[in-house]
Formats: sequence, structure tokens, C-alpha cells
Amino acid sequence: MDRNGLADFLRRRRARLAPADVGLAEGARRRTPGLRREEVARLTGMSADYYTRLEQSRGSRPSRQMLSALARALRLSDDERDHLFHLVGEEPPRAPHGPVGHVRPGLLLVLDRLYDAPAQVMSDWGEVLAQNAMADALAGEWWPGRNIIRQWFTDPPVRELFPPEDREQHARMHAAQLRAVLASRPDDPGPAGLVAELLAGSAEFADLWERHEVAVRRASVKRFVHPVVGLLELDCEVLIGADRGQLLIVHSARPGTESYERLRLLRVVGLQSMTS
Repeated sequence: MDRNGLADFLRRRRARLAPADVGLAEGARRRTPGLRREEVARLTGMSADYYTRLEQSRGSRPSRQMLSALARALRLSDDERDHLFHLVGEEPPRAPHGPVGHVRPGLLLVLDRLYDAPAQVMSDWGEVLAQNAMADALAGEWWPGRNIIRQWFTDPPVRELFPPEDREQHARMHAAQLRAVLASRPDDPGPAGLVAELLAGSAEFADLWERHEVAVRRASVKRFVHPVVGLLELDCEVLIGADRGQLLIVHSARPGTESYERLRLLRVVGLQSMTS
């Protein structure tokens, strides 16, 4: 592991980004250009102390998952992401059976411009690849690197984000989406492994799988229960990337509705969380 090279690369890539480039508020005047260390740490889900040690050539070897999170947070190109992995002595991620999990900078740019709408980039089998600050404020449990289908069937508290009467439909949708993806890419180890894991660990999933329902994720209306702003009824748009394996999910509220006002309040709540 090239600690000095890694530290220099991280510092330089952090310095070239403005808060607006990653969907953050500018805040107080900055003495130096670029993001603050704690902002990069929050975008990656690591502690500020650990990230600081990486930039000071003192950090322990980052995991592959953490390297992918850094690549997303720093908006690295494919070549820059590969260089990041090489600095740590790791082979860059490859995806022979499906789309690469690294989100293209252009798609991240679109995500960051959606400052007033919760939005995520996801794989078609539920992997959260990136999400903006509004998505953090709405559903903070689903950090990049996690799989929403796995969490749904193995971590019941995440269901509290949705009204009880909507949860059965969400469960059916998750199983049907995974069925469609597995049929289209039966040799892809990602979705195949997730199906095997859930069949072994979730009786509910196994029952839904037996129904053989098939559906792909499309535009819909979803209801969310937020602990601060209350019930939100949001239009969910699904935009498919060029490789068809990455989805940009955008949630919006219709102007003039109560949900529209609550979504505006959610942005204030989210900004307060980012600066607290």
C-alpha cells in the first residue's frame, strides 16, 4: 500500500470539489478550496478521524467497499477509481456478468443537481450506489453500499419508513424485481447470490419467490412516513442508465399538495443534520 501516494491523491481530489459539486450547501466561507475532510467522511460513511488519518499517511488499509465509497464521494472517473485501488494494492473491481458498480461522473452530476428531491442511483438488483443529501434525510438507513432488498427482508425496522398497509406490496415488488433481473442475467453472481441468501434466511421471501411474480421497477407513487415531517406521498420516477443496469430513482411531490410543503421542510431538516 502506497500510503503517501494515497494521501496525496485524496487531498488533491478533495481540493478540486466544491460543496455544490456533491449536492451540499456552501455554508460559511472556506479558508481553502475544496470539500472539508469531515464532508468527505460523511459522504463515504466513515469516521472523520479515519479519513483524516488516510490523508496524513497514517491510516490502516481501506477495504474494497470503502475504496468504492471514496471513489463515489470524490466523483472519480473510471481511470481515477482504478488508480485509487492500485494505490492500496487492490485490483480494481470488474463486472464480467453485468454493469460496473462505479457510477459514471455524468450521472453523479445529475444526482447532485437534484438538491430539492430525494434521489438515488441503484443497481437493478437493489444495490445503493449513490444518493443525495435529500435521500439521506428521507431514508438515512440506506447508505451507499447496502442493498435495499436484503435490508427489507432481513432488517425489519427499515419497513417503518412506509405505512403498514403498503408494506406487503413493497415486499412483492422487491421479490418480483429480483426475479426479473435473475432471469435476464442468470450467470451474474450478484443477484444470484442474493436470491440464495434470502431463500435460506427469509421465510417471507421464500414464500413470495414461490409465487413466481415478475416485474421491473417503473414509475409509481410511494408513501413514506418520516419521523419529523410526517407522511409524504411522492411520485417515484425511474430513469434507466445507458448500461441498463443502473437506475436513477427520483422522488418528487406535486406542487400545491401537503406533501410538497413537507418535502420542503425535509430539505431544511436535512441541511440542519449535515451542519450539526
